[in-house]
Amino acid sequence: MADGASSSGAASASGPGGGGGGESVVIDYGRRRTACGYCRSTGQTSISHGLWANSLRADDYQALLDRGWRRSGCFLYKPEMERTCCPQYTIRLKANDFICSKEQGRVLKKMQRFLDGELDPQVGSPQNKTSPTKHSLAEPMNMPVSKISKTLTNDFQAAKCPNLFEEDEFISCLSSKINEAVGMSFQVGTLGSDVQLPKAVVKTVKPQLKKKVGGASQDKKVGEAVQDLLYTCNISFQIVAEIRRALPKEKDANHNKVVADISPNSIAEKLAMTMECHGDIAGLAVKACNGHLNFYSVTNQTKQNKTSIIVSTHAPDKSSSSKQSSVNKNTVRVPQKRRKLEIKMRRSHFDPEEFALYQRYQTKVHKEKKVSESSYKRFLVDTPIVFVPPRSGDNTVPPCGFGSFHQQYRIDGKLVAVGVVDILPKCLSSKYLFWDPDFAFLSLGKYTALKEIDWVKTTQEHCPNLQYYYLGYYIHSCNKMRYKAAYRPSELLCPVRFEWVCYDSAKRLLDKSLYSVLSDFAQIQDEMPQPQNSHLDTELSKNDNCESPIDEDDEDLSYDDSDMMVDEEMVRSESNTDVMEDCSSIIDFENVMMDLNGSRVKYKDLLGVVGRIERRHLEQLERQLSKYVKVVGKELSDRMVYSL
Repeated sequence: MADGASSSGAASASGPGGGGGGESVVIDYGRRRTACGYCRSTGQTSISHGLWANSLRADDYQALLDRGWRRSGCFLYKPEMERTCCPQYTIRLKANDFICSKEQGRVLKKMQRFLDGELDPQVGSPQNKTSPTKHSLAEPMNMPVSKISKTLTNDFQAAKCPNLFEEDEFISCLSSKINEAVGMSFQVGTLGSDVQLPKAVVKTVKPQLKKKVGGASQDKKVGEAVQDLLYTCNISFQIVAEIRRALPKEKDANHNKVVADISPNSIAEKLAMTMECHGDIAGLAVKACNGHLNFYSVTNQTKQNKTSIIVSTHAPDKSSSSKQSSVNKNTVRVPQKRRKLEIKMRRSHFDPEEFALYQRYQTKVHKEKKVSESSYKRFLVDTPIVFVPPRSGDNTVPPCGFGSFHQQYRIDGKLVAVGVVDILPKCLSSKYLFWDPDFAFLSLGKYTALKEIDWVKTTQEHCPNLQYYYLGYYIHSCNKMRYKAAYRPSELLCPVRFEWVCYDSAKRLLDKSLYSVLSDFAQIQDEMPQPQNSHLDTELSKNDNCESPIDEDDEDLSYDDSDMMVDEEMVRSESNTDVMEDCSSIIDFENVMMDLNGSRVKYKDLLGVVGRIERRHLEQLERQLSKYVKVVGKELSDRMVYSL
């Protein structure tokens, strides 16, 4: 196939319905045990079923998705939910029911302002070369620093007013000022190890956390201004991780001293001191709190004449008339040249430009040392899904057809992101996303997810059955995978009855037990007591203890981990427990269609075709087929071809 799928064993007969285009041929079945990439276990605690697919009809893969399967290239896998360490639930969203949150709306507005030329890239992107992105960690943290740019308080007040300066643009400016402070605190010195310093991400503090964090953490004296926690940034934790990663492996006295001096608290305090001493903030107070940089609004009118670090513009002339002030407001933000965004859906095939972007993304974002072309092809190019072209006048197949695709995002012709997706009879299944690290400030993970939802809405007008957006796996035990539930109203797949359950109902069960039969939600009482000592509570308590006012789910990195490249080696050795399981239940595998040297034969007719088979070999095959039928379902096992 042109898209790189291995389909030599597929028949060319057309199948019924929207998923036509040949047979589904799977090769072998087995169990896979690996170390878990979510809980970082040291043993082989991640357990899943595995199948190799030679070719796969679109409707058959849709049916597999609805039984909890996913694919990595031509390898299909399904977590063994009751045994694996981190149960993974298939999650989907009905596109027409999607409710865009305020935060998601900001992502769309930010991109639009960038395209309109009204939003400058953050410091460190290629469009802004005035500030370097790479520094060395060697200068002592108490080194002299230069001045931070200042503006008058009325600019800060304008920034707080949505009519004059939208809040997210103000947050972007505040992030840039933190980056300036980081740049001044970490410059060339004696450590001699270059690192890629992270970019600051400032987040708005949710109202429900202000009382818990903001009020409790402030020691108020008589006559002191009341402070309201507005924004927070956790860049200190990211800096510590980069520093320790860059330190030499050989430990000596100097190494131990450096490690002892480095902590999120010390870095946060240093950055807060730098910003306060060299850019007094009127109306905003910056303080270090358990490694976080917190920004408070001070309601004290006597401080309103001081300067702020928020926006780098000149102070207005007090003698200017109100008319001149109005002119200045209109001329400060002169729109730059508009940028052009293009989104194209292309069939999955190897593209050198895409591979170069993938290499850059994996090395910069996921810190991989080496990215091979062969691993990229196996993971994101190879596909077993048989392409089904669009049909004139047929409303069961979308204009692009069914199959595997790469959705390219280009800004002014430059490739900035690629979404790897499968287009199936009922859904767009999002598999992976990689993007240009220089455009991280645009929150491309969230933006592309929103565009994929829009694609489903638009396509449903031509293909009414295609109405769902599948986001991969939801993992309740992994904080960084919970962001998927923000695309509301989502549903989770019950691992036993394969029924779809709304997230809010399923969450109440998962809060109690990480593995749950989700379709049992109706039995839950209105007030469910919380688990006392679950693994999940232990993880969450780590965040509660540090008074962190932010959501620890980093927006784009977690999205990209939704379908990690899997180890494709299947463990064939079956334990005695596995055998007992198979013997304890009767599975009907008589009608399983098998491929024997190009011929199709059902298991019940096998002996009549090949003659006598030794009993031990027959028993082994029966055990294998029983487990295969159990995990793919009777209906699928009868119509897919099992290749020996």
